[in-house]
Amino acid sequence: MPCSGKLHTLKELLTVKKIAMAVLLAFTLLPAASFAQVAIRVGPPAPMVERPGPPPERGFVWIAGYHRWDGNRYVWTPGRWERPPHPGARWVAHRWVHRNGGWVMVEGRWR
Repeated sequence: MPCSGKLHTLKELLTVKKIAMAVLLAFTLLPAASFAQVAIRVGPPAPMVERPGPPPERGFVWIAGYHRWDGNRYVWTPGRWERPPHPGARWVAHRWVHRNGGWVMVEGRWR
């Protein structure tokens, strides 16, 4: 039996609301996933010595390389030159911190 016009519209409206709520929930949980930290039992290797060349332009800052965890082992991420986001910005380097019997990466950031 076909749905009447009002009933059909109500079903569509409820479906749209359900989808909208699911999308909203996904977006609210997304930032929480970025805060998830993985504790690694084996500490990171010593940083590699990098010899950066001259900056590409005046005002660029050297962002030193670091070891990142790829799920199985540490992998070196080479340094790079980067322009600060605003005058007076200072780079706080990536670092590994020992917490609760494991090692956790604290991402570098501009301050």
